Amino acid sequence: MEKITLSFPASRTLHGRALAGVVGSGDMEVLFTAAPQETLEIAITTSVDNSGERWKALFNRLALLGNLPAGALVIHDFGATPGVARIRIEQVFEEVNHA
Repeated sequence: MEKITLSFPASRTLHGRALAGVVGSGDMEVLFTAAPQETLEIAITTSVDNSGERWKALFNRLALLGNLPAGALVIHDFGATPGVARIRIEQVFEEVNHA
């Protein structure tokens, strides 16, 4: 198991919390809690060792699109592909956006 911590400037503010996915499914679970700050703090626990660069690249792409809200994002990854990871992350942001 590897633990990765990242921080990115936030480009928007949301309110509430959301959950997407279930780590027990062999996929991944993403929990987001909005907060009144200027950053998105990300805590990842993954079963895939040495995946820090992959996660940094994914969040760099999301940051370029201006999609990162202020708050805390907790990810429990069980080897999900980057495509599934992005979908789960976007799902929690969308769910909180409409809460």
